[in-house]
Amino acid sequence: MIASPVLTDQYQRSLSDPEGFWAEQAGAIPWIRKPGRIRSTDRDGLHHWFTGGKLNTCYAAIDHHVGHGRGEQIALIYDSPMTGVVRRISYRELQQEVARLAGALRAQGVGAGDRVIIYMPMLCETAFAMLACARLGAVHSVVFGGFAPRELAIRIDDAEPKVVLTASCGLEFDRVIPYKPLLDEALQLATHQPTRCLLLQRPQCPAELDTTLYSDWQTVVDEAEPADCVTVAATDPLYILYTSGTTGKPKGIVRDNGGHAVALAYSMKAVYNLEPGQVMFTASDFGWAVGHSYSVYGPLIYGCTSVILEGKPVRTPDAGTFWRIVQDHKVNVLFTAPTAFRAIRKEDPEAALSKQYDLSSLQAVFVAGERCDPATLAWLQRITGVPVVDHWWQTESGWPMVANQLGIEPLPVKPGSPTKPVCGYDLQILGEDGTQLGPNEEGYVCLRLPLPPGCLPTLWRDTPRFRNAYLTRFPGYYLSGDGGYIDDDGYVFITGRVDDVINVAGHRLSTGDMEELVSSHPAVAECAVVGVACPLRGQRPVGFVVLKDGQTITGEAIEGELITLIRDNIGAVAWFRNALLVKRLPKTRSGKILRKTIRQLADGESFEVPPTIDDPLILNEIRALLAARKVGIAFER
Repeated sequence: MIASPVLTDQYQRSLSDPEGFWAEQAGAIPWIRKPGRIRSTDRDGLHHWFTGGKLNTCYAAIDHHVGHGRGEQIALIYDSPMTGVVRRISYRELQQEVARLAGALRAQGVGAGDRVIIYMPMLCETAFAMLACARLGAVHSVVFGGFAPRELAIRIDDAEPKVVLTASCGLEFDRVIPYKPLLDEALQLATHQPTRCLLLQRPQCPAELDTTLYSDWQTVVDEAEPADCVTVAATDPLYILYTSGTTGKPKGIVRDNGGHAVALAYSMKAVYNLEPGQVMFTASDFGWAVGHSYSVYGPLIYGCTSVILEGKPVRTPDAGTFWRIVQDHKVNVLFTAPTAFRAIRKEDPEAALSKQYDLSSLQAVFVAGERCDPATLAWLQRITGVPVVDHWWQTESGWPMVANQLGIEPLPVKPGSPTKPVCGYDLQILGEDGTQLGPNEEGYVCLRLPLPPGCLPTLWRDTPRFRNAYLTRFPGYYLSGDGGYIDDDGYVFITGRVDDVINVAGHRLSTGDMEELVSSHPAVAECAVVGVACPLRGQRPVGFVVLKDGQTITGEAIEGELITLIRDNIGAVAWFRNALLVKRLPKTRSGKILRKTIRQLADGESFEVPPTIDDPLILNEIRALLAARKVGIAFER
């Protein structure tokens, strides 16, 4: 058994005395009024943390530091290799920028509890927007700029924002992406309409503004009076972040103010082993949970410096970008998805570019969003010479659930495992009947209730769905949706999703949504979309399509049309690149499509032919088709 007395004691206390443990951690937050109760339960039986407490997250992230001697410390570093711009913003400058933008939002009628959609690229102004909403007590919802108008429209209708904040364009290595046409189309599709849209003009693609709905961001900000921080309850929502569900409609994950601030401040030391004043570089889009927690709120609440990268690691301008950023900005902790490092390794397998830069400031590398394969882990350890920590968490949790807690006591690394549960998380592996499984027995990864601070208290305006999605399958537990097991040393291993949500480069996407779109094509009789293993992205979707009788469309033509259909409705982020024509799909005798079996075929896994399959010969046909098209990891090696 690999054990750590210090870590074990803290972990056990976090479970046996959660109120006492989290009361201590709450002491690190500048409360306007300290909470009357550490943990409570509402009339619906849902758990809440720090009831009665009053605070403002923006104050904790900015104003508190300015008032306690950190005003001249750099808070944000914006680095855009594509434009050649590097911008350093002190805590005092950040306070001024955010207060003025908050004043501009207030002038548009935004107040506490109102929602604001943020549809923007990786810019300083995107962070300003998040913090400005927090300053007013408004609830922001950041929508990833890679999402298509349909996905944006769904989120607009669900959040019902008073204002939408956007930019004229986003930048990729080889193209400019105008945002206003995408937002315009989304607003045409949406039922709810905001009262105003503020648009940040970028010189790469200025937009024509319709003054009946749009205002120029900078003009409105210049005319605004700075806004002070608005006091909110600890249990009031800070933001909504949408994540894919299995029913087609995204789930609006709610994050409260108090628990969120306490959990992130705790994690900055306990997990990432950072000190105030040090530098964290989190290479994640603001539209994802990682970007919220560790590009913006976590580092700022803890008094660190955060680096914001506009661009991708191998295209901006080369695979040495990450290493250059570590050197230039004296990065202490680097955090990204394994996909990014697989892409870098593909371009620079011998890590020659890393030798051109001084990486001596680096203390640790963290990866999350998908399992880090042992080869990439070993490659990173060899390059950096520092601990490489694969840790596991979800949009729902907002901060790590399983990790090597470097700030308490580091444990030996086991490739393939994110190590052990973080303090506050009572993780159990349950069987189909809800019984607790023993070592090395694979089952459902669940967390005994209550969840610790920072995790979702419910879904936006949909508590029944929250219960059905997470709490009903195993009463008294939160169902993570992942399968896994715990080994003899207490290390957790996550084996994959147990529903239809796949993980494409750290982005959770529903294959059910994709099947619905593929099925809408007039030539398609039926289809299955499965996530297959991808050495670069972790998983990627592959469609298997049965055409209607009498169709003469070629496989190449329909594949192109389906790729366009998915891209237009979900976005390029889905990475849907293959639609394979099959005569029929493998099914059980009762008519259920054997999606797991198809995935196992594509992944090259060994498996027994299901005894309930209606036609075993179809598996050989699909195997031959996969090999001919070189689809799936088994055929890409």
